[in-house]
Amino acid sequence: MLFLLRAGILAASYRAPVVSQAVIRRWKGKGLRLSAIYRYPLKSARGEALRSARLDAFGIAGDRRWMLVDANGEFVSQRQLAVLALLGARTDGAGLQLAFAGERREFAPPAAQAPRVTVDIWGDRVPALTAGAAANAWISRCTGRQLRLVYLPEDAQRHADPDYAPAGQRVAFSDGFPLLVVTQASLDDLNTRLERPVPMDRFRPNLVIDGATPFAEDGWRRLRIGDTVIELVKPCSRCVIPSIDQATGGRDAAINRVLAGYRRRGGVVYFGMNALGPAGARLAVADKVAVLH
Repeated sequence: MLFLLRAGILAASYRAPVVSQAVIRRWKGKGLRLSAIYRYPLKSARGEALRSARLDAFGIAGDRRWMLVDANGEFVSQRQLAVLALLGARTDGAGLQLAFAGERREFAPPAAQAPRVTVDIWGDRVPALTAGAAANAWISRCTGRQLRLVYLPEDAQRHADPDYAPAGQRVAFSDGFPLLVVTQASLDDLNTRLERPVPMDRFRPNLVIDGATPFAEDGWRRLRIGDTVIELVKPCSRCVIPSIDQATGGRDAAINRVLAGYRRRGGVVYFGMNALGPAGARLAVADKVAVLH
């Protein structure tokens, strides 16, 4: 568990709220449950709600294995192209089904011998398989920008930050870690501060936990969800995406402004916790959650 100790030291610039022993006892008590599971087959497209999920070497099976890149191989997300919020994505764990403005397309994962290109995601240079000209043409027409659809192969070796994860921990095309955990109470707390409440999809979590106090996850380090132990390793810093309405693609700067008023630490806004989980584990909505540390 050396990596967890190191993570705690390096995350010291993030000051979690002071937590009373009464609140800690509540965390460890009954009533915490996994209330939602989300998967995002195509990075930065709309996600899908699941009743259950299996974890693989990259996180939730099928999560962010596909991505869009520009002509230079740089990843493209809602940060640059808010219309991606309107692109629906589903997967059976391998193939990708996309929907946009009433049109639907299905793409099989490229064969292992398909052409490979090097893509860039947050400075990581990663080999990826190309989906082909037909996929690129359809995606480009939908988004109004020349883009390519790529797939992360099974042998990919993109790794999570070793300062917060054990050596060799792989990650797909998520920003940096396999899982993102948020409590429902944290969103509820934010919504009391907004003129117009927002849904959880603004924050694109993988796992939502109900029954906690607002931002209890700041102080959690290890959870048991059902029979699976999840390690929470780093607060999740936030960009512009929470300001994007996932139903319309419109922007509302008030959300980030309100968050910055009470969730900013060291010039960075945090919401939720990045996490790791064991390959082969299974999770299901309504699983009991226990705080181990």
